[in-house]
Amino acid sequence: MNATPTADAQRSEPAEVRTGGCLCSRIRFTTEGPATFPHTCACRHCQKLGGTPVMWWVGFATVTWTGEGGEPTWFETFPGEAKRGFCPTCGSRVAAIDSDIPEIGINVTALDDTSGEDLVPIHASFHDNAVHWLPSVAQTDPSATG
Repeated sequence: MNATPTADAQRSEPAEVRTGGCLCSRIRFTTEGPATFPHTCACRHCQKLGGTPVMWWVGFATVTWTGEGGEPTWFETFPGEAKRGFCPTCGSRVAAIDSDIPEIGINVTALDDTSGEDLVPIHASFHDNAVHWLPSVAQTDPSATG
């Protein structure tokens, strides 16, 4: 999650509990609280880590690791500044911690249910690095979407 959310770019939804995990279910987690700053990211690190043109992120104030694998394995993408969490068994990318963002970033596709309106991206980070053939997420006024 290499984008700093601003007050006007966050959604404030009622607190709820969500669950998620990796492909093999060794890493499982529960999130609590509203989803903040849902966005896509096309930075080179997200592209390489995800093996995709973009990754889809959202922040949560509280994430509890509940699976038999405990916390994901953390890889420091930017030493001392940012790290990304993945399952050492199946390789699924599930989380991110950035030193300048208070929430824990969750790869939205790691959630068991990705249908929430509060998960729809309102921002796209690193437009200049995005592939030209994939339409970009339009910046959305949070007040117009929820």
